[in-house]
Amino acid sequence: MGTEVTHAIADGILGGGVYALMAAGLTLIFGVLDIINVAQGIMVVLGAYLSYVLSVHLHLNVLTGLLITVPVMFVIGVAIHWLFIRPLRGSERTSMTLLACFAVALITEGILYWRFGSNYVSLHNSYSESSVHVLGFYLADIYLIGFGLAVAAIAALYLILYRTTFGRAVRATMQNQTAARLVGIDVTRVAAVTFGIGTAVTAVGGMVFGSINSFTPNSGYDLISRLLAIVILAGMGSIGGALVAAVLMTTAEALVDIWQPDWAVAVFYLAMVIILTVRPGGLFGRRAVRAQ
Repeated sequence: MGTEVTHAIADGILGGGVYALMAAGLTLIFGVLDIINVAQGIMVVLGAYLSYVLSVHLHLNVLTGLLITVPVMFVIGVAIHWLFIRPLRGSERTSMTLLACFAVALITEGILYWRFGSNYVSLHNSYSESSVHVLGFYLADIYLIGFGLAVAAIAALYLILYRTTFGRAVRATMQNQTAARLVGIDVTRVAAVTFGIGTAVTAVGGMVFGSINSFTPNSGYDLISRLLAIVILAGMGSIGGALVAAVLMTTAEALVDIWQPDWAVAVFYLAMVIILTVRPGGLFGRRAVRAQ
């Protein structure tokens, strides 16, 4: 039992890295634009399909393929902002952006169904089929890679936010949109680039997700519910908190799965309800923002 618990903890920690990869973009977008991007789940699935196409049809290594999928997803994110988010104004903007993101999710899902059908597919690569022997059990290489990529992605986001001119513009926009405009910051451009970065991260998360799980165009629904639970636990807008929250949730799920497998899937949603009730701001809450 001790080995089983240790294995579950290890799987939970590494699995948390995978979910943190997918949640980081969601919390970044909320932190700057004050938008709950419910299309983030389908963007992860889109990233997985892009990696699938490059791997199956062009025979590219999935890690090498990220050099293509990340820029492509960045452009898609910027395009989504300019076409669907930027035009929205007024007091109903928050609710309208929610509907706009949901429309993006439905459109993307429809395109994926049209192109790939409803059959499950997965990314087959050496990373998902090889493993490392640690403390009497095996850990799949793709989980180790995913956790490493999660740490690297979150570190890169912090470097962008706190070590670049663009990052200063982002933080100014987060703190006070009107003041940012007065000092010459193009808030609309900052928002578009931020949305692009938040979407680009899903290319990495999608690659890892597709290497671990089979997926279809409607896999985004379960993903977005889990990602929202992670972001709520972390505190809306907390990038580092997303990694901590993801690890806590996936580890708890893995431990519950040992004794009560039927209840394991409920861990994410139960934690979300408890946090909303006890600490609505999450573990690492942040100040309110308004950016357009």
